[in-house]
Amino acid sequence: MSDGLQVADVVVRYAGAPAPAVDGVDLTVPTGEVVALLGPSGCGKSSLLRAVAGLEPLAAGDVAWDGVSVADVPVHRRGFGLLFQDGQLFAHHDVAGNVAYGLPTAVRRDRAARDARVAELLDLVGLPGTQRRDVATLSGGERQRVALARALAPRPRLLLLDEPLSALDRALRERLALDLRDVLQATGTTALFVTHDQDEAFAVADRVAVMDAGRLLQVAAPAALWARPASRRVAQFLGYEAFVDVPGPDDAAPAAVRALVGAVRGAGVALLPTGGVLALAAGAFVVVPDPAVATPAPDAPAPATPAAATPAERNVAHGSAGATVSGVSVGGGPGVERGVVHGSGGLTVSEVPVGGGGAGGVVGVVVVLRSRRGRTEVVVDVEGVGRVSALAPAGWTCAPGRRVPLRADAAAVAGLPG
Repeated sequence: MSDGLQVADVVVRYAGAPAPAVDGVDLTVPTGEVVALLGPSGCGKSSLLRAVAGLEPLAAGDVAWDGVSVADVPVHRRGFGLLFQDGQLFAHHDVAGNVAYGLPTAVRRDRAARDARVAELLDLVGLPGTQRRDVATLSGGERQRVALARALAPRPRLLLLDEPLSALDRALRERLALDLRDVLQATGTTALFVTHDQDEAFAVADRVAVMDAGRLLQVAAPAALWARPASRRVAQFLGYEAFVDVPGPDDAAPAAVRALVGAVRGAGVALLPTGGVLALAAGAFVVVPDPAVATPAPDAPAPATPAAATPAERNVAHGSAGATVSGVSVGGGPGVERGVVHGSGGLTVSEVPVGGGGAGGVVGVVVVLRSRRGRTEVVVDVEGVGRVSALAPAGWTCAPGRRVPLRADAAAVAGLPG
């Protein structure tokens, strides 16, 4: 007999909708495992969670626990806990009162047992000693911690979490995602976790189930899902931004495609069948600066941003210390190109002879630079590949329209079937 949650060919329909919200989904969540339902808005993930909870009727299929159907069991008798986006705390109760509300009646009536369990749960979620606090004084993250403690109070056999962190700012979401993972592991809680955020799903879950248009597209552990997306649609949702056909051994291919295939084949990180596809994430190419001439430039005023630049293109990384960046000219005839210096201290762009480039002669034309979460991303147009986000050293900069040498990084490439 199967243990944990079993979802079998579940269909959820809404009156007047042209298609089912959930369309024949099969999913298992063994006891002690955390599974994330990941997908874009409207894909059916919350409808599936609500069907598991008993909040939505099944048009077809079954929901079972340990092999026994719960399809006809009322919501409050399923033994499943619920945690929603806004926490839904009771304003007329303090923190202890909110947590205690989730306890079984027998425990609530025993004051010593109630107080001990509330203190245990608040310690678990990182809020020790807050029993008497008014919930109106809590931050958003603290409110969700209290809501989590309340949901765990009755020791549910399954915890259902519907976008519990989505109302918080990114830094707080990332921190709480890790804390949530620790709490679920510490309590051995079986959980089904709905989110549209890939990083959140990967941080919290043992396995991730990708949904789209009411169907499951792929279910896998986070590392396996990232390395082996089952389809282009899955890869696109995970954040892969460009797709390149794998050439045959005798096919002509641009330098960038040859470099990608060589890097991936050498690293052995993706399958490369002829007729297959390479999926490229941010960082599939890395800018290659010239360290031999990395010297500070004399102080000089920063030049104006080119008039044609968009607001996004003006979001470049500005540095105060000098560094050298290679510019590259390609094509026939002698000559060099020089990048433009940005920053109050100046960043020198070295001269590189015609024919230069990264490994395999790969060159990209800079579209825009941006600083994102402590790293420099360079959006480049690469022949044979298209527009992708390359990574560059911190503080690196170059003017839009310049050519820069690149190397391929197999760690940001996945192989897809043709």
